[in-house]
Amino acid sequence: MDCSSVNSITLEMLRRARETVSSSPLAVINTPMIPWCQTTLPLNVTCNIHIKLENMQRTGSFKIRGVANQFAKRSGGGHFVTMSAGNYGKSFAYATKLYGTKGKVVMPETAPLSRSVLIKSFGVEVERVPTSNLMNVVNRCVREENMTLLHSYDDLDLIAGHASLGFEILEVMPNPDVVVVCCGGGGLLAGVAAAIKLSGCENTRIYGVEPEGACTMFKSFIEKKPVGMETKSIASGLAPPFAGTLPFELCQKFVEDIVLVSDEEIKAAVSTLYKAGLVVEPSGSAAFAAVSNHKIPDITGKNIVVILSGGNIGKDELTSFPE
Repeated sequence: MDCSSVNSITLEMLRRARETVSSSPLAVINTPMIPWCQTTLPLNVTCNIHIKLENMQRTGSFKIRGVANQFAKRSGGGHFVTMSAGNYGKSFAYATKLYGTKGKVVMPETAPLSRSVLIKSFGVEVERVPTSNLMNVVNRCVREENMTLLHSYDDLDLIAGHASLGFEILEVMPNPDVVVVCCGGGGLLAGVAAAIKLSGCENTRIYGVEPEGACTMFKSFIEKKPVGMETKSIASGLAPPFAGTLPFELCQKFVEDIVLVSDEEIKAAVSTLYKAGLVVEPSGSAAFAAVSNHKIPDITGKNIVVILSGGNIGKDELTSFPE
């Protein structure tokens, strides 16, 4: 994708996508956004924090937003293929079942087996491969089996669908000082940032958060081009092998900076959230981990939004986290 795609993203286009997402047969939820002070979460920073509960979203994560817009644009059917560590694959599988289309998800071998089982339960084929081989297998499916690729983060329709989350934030907090968003391939971060900045919030600082062991967007910012790396993190949903081209261009334009958190900080965040009654997966906890570990600069006295992006974590996984 080239920069012309970036320039084609307008406020009007994102608003149309929001209408599509809101009226989708996939029944996307306008998730709650609540003040931190209304939870039992410990707070060691003096600022006004709201948390956006995408862990309560349909299929358990924000991914359904982008999928709703992608499938609305391709309602004629087909045989679709994608790559996903779990959350996008779950929303993709849910959509294929509802729309009556065929689908295949290529998953990294490092993704929890429970995710594969769940996706297969929707009638979608799953192939598990080494992370470094994901795109090769997807390209083979497109080339040899005549499948249509629906990209899980580097796709204009997907990013426009994710922007709906940004508009929902502004309805509760019209002019936030800081918004903190997890970042894997960058689709959510790009969509939320575009919606907020194009809505006139020029002074809002938007931060992406990546795991130290899977920091493709962080490295892309340094090298000023999308790059890949051998990724490894407990937050498998934030560990694609490369940053998306279109998300990178949008993040360069609208995002203040990318900050990093360790796997230990992510684990602690999952446990802290769970003790407060919030079931959030490692990938969904990264933004919270960044705020609670003082990774976001200059937030004292500010209005902050932290997105908890997903809650798909099994009992088997939860037992491995600290008490």
